[in-house]
Amino acid sequence: MKIWKNPYFLGPCVAFWANQYLEKGVGIFVPLLFSYLDDLLAMPVILGTTLQVFRWIHPAGALFRFSSMQMVVGVAYISLLFEVLLPLWSEIYTRDFWDVVCYAIGALYFCHFINIPTAK
Repeated sequence: MKIWKNPYFLGPCVAFWANQYLEKGVGIFVPLLFSYLDDLLAMPVILGTTLQVFRWIHPAGALFRFSSMQMVVGVAYISLLFEVLLPLWSEIYTRDFWDVVCYAIGALYFCHFINIPTAK
């Protein structure tokens, strides 16, 4: 199954879009969702999209999956970028330890529900 057809990938994508629409399109702000939902959904969306690209170009194709270390590096990279570097460069970004926790939870979700080899 292609990543695009995996309901465990589509769910976070739709939830991310809906949250953004409610926040920016309609102006509805639910504080807990506004603070952490995007961070929970970031890793399944980012890693899922990246996994699909790798499956297109890697010789293993649909059997390719990310290693634990690759997922840890992904979480570390996003955490460094969004929780350390961007807050240094712009006041619109803030550091939040709980965002890193959300990235890690999202990566665990990705690991268990999306990062599975599929038959050709």
